Amino acid sequence: MLKPKTRFSNLSNLFLPLSVLAILIIINLIKGADYFRITVVNGAFYGNIPNILFGASELVILSVGMTLVTAASRGQDISIGESGAISSAIFVQYVLRSGNVTLWTILVGFLISCVAGIVIGAFNGTLVSFFNVQPMVATLILFLGGRSIAFIIDGKVSPILANEISNRIGTVIPGVPIQTPIILTAVFIVLVAMVLKATNLRLYVEAVGINPSAARLNGINPKRVIFLTFLIMGVCSAIAGFIAVNKAGRHDSVNLLKFIMMDAILAVALGGNSLGGGRFGITGSILGAYTIEMLNRTLLRLEVNPEAIKVFKAVFIIVLMIVASPVVRAFVTQALDKAKSIIAGSPLRQTGGTADATGRKGE
Repeated sequence: MLKPKTRFSNLSNLFLPLSVLAILIIINLIKGADYFRITVVNGAFYGNIPNILFGASELVILSVGMTLVTAASRGQDISIGESGAISSAIFVQYVLRSGNVTLWTILVGFLISCVAGIVIGAFNGTLVSFFNVQPMVATLILFLGGRSIAFIIDGKVSPILANEISNRIGTVIPGVPIQTPIILTAVFIVLVAMVLKATNLRLYVEAVGINPSAARLNGINPKRVIFLTFLIMGVCSAIAGFIAVNKAGRHDSVNLLKFIMMDAILAVALGGNSLGGGRFGITGSILGAYTIEMLNRTLLRLEVNPEAIKVFKAVFIIVLMIVASPVVRAFVTQALDKAKSIIAGSPLRQTGGTADATGRKGE
């Protein structure tokens, strides 16, 4: 009996992002019936859907990490954009100082940037897990100073990645019709799914997020679990920074992944996950990230001023928070239960009299 309930719960959590996606699709189809048209340019697929998948690559990866951090620590990491800027700055400097750029150079630079992301995650995780600093306050340190660190690493300039391999990573590989960032994001999602399937990470994270004291009594160390989620968040930031800098072809420490943490938090909430921690669904966060990217592009397609998009998103967040609030959920649940009881009725209403244990109508 437990499995059907769990599946129903997962489907109910996906109802919100799928509903918003459906509404956005309808709006875009009204705007133009050719919305789903896909063209092939130089052997690669282009169109609205490929562009959404391409544009949301970094957000999807960061949303996965944010989901784990939120579920375990009951808070959010607001320094993910700055973490990505620092780790990608290290990647760019390594590549530029390596002379001849090869695939091995890019791979080593990527691994070094991931190590930098782990160090950043360890810094944030130590403050949160061992010193009990509230996550948003702990990560505020790098949020304020992270881009200055990246700017210093850059040498106070915006270095350019002028090599063919970086260009292919940020665009397309010859002979492959799907853009490279989309492929990298898909590989990342598969790896995360495999880790969650093969390990107890989900169980530990949810247990700590629901009740740290109870988790401790069951042999789970809450501090280590929270610390681990911040390490994972650091790796996700490094991967997102790697994709973003290869897309741009240059490192802009001021604007790279700027304010993306707001979209990542929104993706987590839109995916049906509680911002107060506990049970989580990676699938919902991924759908939430793609929904946000579609929302941004839909507003641009409707010729909404780019600055006004922030206002629309702010209103959207307010509505989402109200709909997802415990008060509204409890009210809707009670209303649905009441409606079901009225529709179903009682045996007395169905038979018009009393019914005994054998189902015979009483007099």
